[in-house]
Amino acid sequence: MAVCPYYSQDENYCDVGSGYISPHDVQTISHYCTCRFSECEKHQELSARLQGRHQPVSPYRATKPLARNEKPISIAFRNKWPLPFRMSYLRSRCDHVVPIQEEEVMSQKVSMKKAWTVVLAGTGINLALGILYTWSIFKGAISDSIAAGGEGAFNWDAASINDPYAVACLAFAAAMILAGKIQDKLGPKITCMIGGLMVAAGFAWISQTTNYWAWVVGFGVLAGTGIGFGYSAATPPALKWFPPAKTGLIAGIVVSGFGLASVYIAPLAKYLLSNYGLQQSMLFFGIAFAVVVVGFGMLISNPPAGYVADPNAPKVTKSAAESNELSPLQLFGNAKFYTLWLCFFVGAGSGLMVIGSAKGLAKASMGEMAFLVVVIMSVGNAAGRLVAGVVSDKIGRATTLTLMLVFQAVLMLVAIPVLGSGSGSSPVLVALLVTFMVFNYGTNLALFPSFAKDYWGMKHFGMNYGILFSAWGVGAFVLVRVSEMLKVKTGSITASFAVACGLLLVGAMMSLSLRKKVSPVRVELREPVAALEEEDMVLQEFGSK
Repeated sequence: MAVCPYYSQDENYCDVGSGYISPHDVQTISHYCTCRFSECEKHQELSARLQGRHQPVSPYRATKPLARNEKPISIAFRNKWPLPFRMSYLRSRCDHVVPIQEEEVMSQKVSMKKAWTVVLAGTGINLALGILYTWSIFKGAISDSIAAGGEGAFNWDAASINDPYAVACLAFAAAMILAGKIQDKLGPKITCMIGGLMVAAGFAWISQTTNYWAWVVGFGVLAGTGIGFGYSAATPPALKWFPPAKTGLIAGIVVSGFGLASVYIAPLAKYLLSNYGLQQSMLFFGIAFAVVVVGFGMLISNPPAGYVADPNAPKVTKSAAESNELSPLQLFGNAKFYTLWLCFFVGAGSGLMVIGSAKGLAKASMGEMAFLVVVIMSVGNAAGRLVAGVVSDKIGRATTLTLMLVFQAVLMLVAIPVLGSGSGSSPVLVALLVTFMVFNYGTNLALFPSFAKDYWGMKHFGMNYGILFSAWGVGAFVLVRVSEMLKVKTGSITASFAVACGLLLVGAMMSLSLRKKVSPVRVELREPVAALEEEDMVLQEFGSK
């Protein structure tokens, strides 16, 4: 038995008074003992009598005196307590409660500082790995080299110019599954370091060759896999530090770095290409990524065991918490998984189709300044992730997903006359249209990790989201490849927009099944209604007399 801090004796020595005790004194005693001796049976009895009558006051502010119209609470105990001098002594001792409360607050502040450090580090990693979205600039340099010909030039087939990008997207998605497993087992630091080194190795390789297969393996397989490892190590740890109410917001912040990367990479790539050439630029990027990704990776970590993101949240029983935790094998027996996978396939694939050809789409109307579209659309990409995260926390993930898919389908229809005509359109209109398309694409990367956490829990989040993320890679590989083939065959991108529009509408209809069903409310008519009717008849008769 612990020793009471007031009496320096066990609870049997405690004389807690008889007759009555004022609410003011009850609150003071309850606060003092809650912080110092909450297991005491006398305290528990006192708190039980207090509960429902008077709310405890904070130890940070002085207790209020008993109001004139406030009657004392009658609480009978064995002994007489408190005497006035003992009450004064206890109130003076309440100062000792404050350091304990301050220690708890400081602990929470340290946790929040670490949590936001993980969020910002994850965002920094994605700011580096987002070079994938600037492929259209590298693609333009390769296309110019093919057209110019000569010694040392790229000698590729025009229809296969997007293959390294498509393979990188596919490898990115496939790596998310393996990286998710490693992240769940070994932690995010090791996963992130592997990713940074693989990206650096891939870029170093392609900086030494123009061979088609070397670029497919170097940029597509090595860099794509490394991006998958780094990306998988950024979002899951950040989500684990925050409560469910902030899932969308935190996911949006972390993944926004990936979309925002083109803001600085596009002009930097433009400068490096014009001064050092494509291959030398790839070497510079490779070295930089090794330093940045590995460096930020050292700041990422999972919360310690027993960490509670929201101490004020209602406690969930262990059986209820485990019922929401699905293993990767159980995922394939979940109907929502297939709906989400197909919606992700359509939403991501149609957006990547535009991102991969952004510079080419804008070149007809903007000329050499077309690279600015890549910069502008990166802002839209990042904004889509942030907005979708916040909005989905408010109105629900499924509703946000449906609105996004419908909006994207409308934009694809508008793009047919604006971007598919082949004639120069207004540069402002082109920039706005592409930006809104990429904005909608960005919403996918905030919504689907939030879906995975909501539906399948955090225990196997890394691998579960990796499996779901395969839809992103397959969508990129299939729709980007189909788009390029249709463009070569028809000479226009109009057919690609039409196909994407149809798929997006199908995805929007499928997403409706994810919305929560509202149970109908039963309304029962009771007998008093008849009694009221009889009363009305009596009143009518009385009024007629």
